[in-house]
Amino acid sequence: MQEINSAQKRTWKIIFLFLAIVTLFSFLFHYAIVNLYPSKIYIGGLMWCPAIATFITLKLIKRPISSLNWNWGNWRYIRWSYIVPALYGLISYICIWSLGFGSFANDEAIKNWGKELGLLGIGNLSPILITIFAIILLGTVEVIRASATTLGEEIGWRGFFIYELRKVLSFTGVSIVSGLIWATWHWPLIVYYGDNISLELLTFYIVIVSMSFMMTYYTFKSKSLWPAVMFHAVSNVYIQKILPELTIQKEGFEFWHGEYGIMFAIITFIFGIYFWRKGVKEKL
Repeated sequence: MQEINSAQKRTWKIIFLFLAIVTLFSFLFHYAIVNLYPSKIYIGGLMWCPAIATFITLKLIKRPISSLNWNWGNWRYIRWSYIVPALYGLISYICIWSLGFGSFANDEAIKNWGKELGLLGIGNLSPILITIFAIILLGTVEVIRASATTLGEEIGWRGFFIYELRKVLSFTGVSIVSGLIWATWHWPLIVYYGDNISLELLTFYIVIVSMSFMMTYYTFKSKSLWPAVMFHAVSNVYIQKILPELTIQKEGFEFWHGEYGIMFAIITFIFGIYFWRKGVKEKL
């Protein structure tokens, strides 16, 4: 019993050490984003703070970086880590279009895609073909590019943090605690840049904790950090760069769409409940 308590105390010390280092490094980038020009460099730097904290923590506790689950894992989990976030994003916007908070599709955005891709001067390509081509590129090339920054977060949150939490908490506890901390890590940006801070904080916490159940599930099932990297990148691309661009905004749209929107919170919450029950049933 004493050995178990000692091991748990050591685990909690490692967890708090990791969080302290994440907080220290993140503060520097949060300050830069809020007070300086909020460039992608600062945001990219912030997203790599969990990885930096992980590497430093591993060094301090004399554990090799190779101890992280770098293996690719089963392709099945990689595929589902693409499909699930794309699916909950699509369902969210179908609901928004159906309920009249927005409509499909935004001709101006499609035209801009055509200009960016150099497709407007090629024959008589229809808006549908331009849209399909743009979505394919955004859903592949942009997801790969986005993975370069989500990797920084996922090395920390899913590659290291949730495995330490797993030593002292259940699947449910790991998902909730890691989700709450992950959401709180974003808190300064929401408070500074948000329009309706109370609503956006509420919906964002629901979204992030719900996503945490899904990503924790695929991480533990695959024994790899890569499904989480894919999941995170796909979710960002679809909910930030594809689906909002296809939508013509109507009255009330701003409350329902995007990662701070009510609809996204509702749909991800439903998905989160499903993965919570699935994870508990499979005794992860």
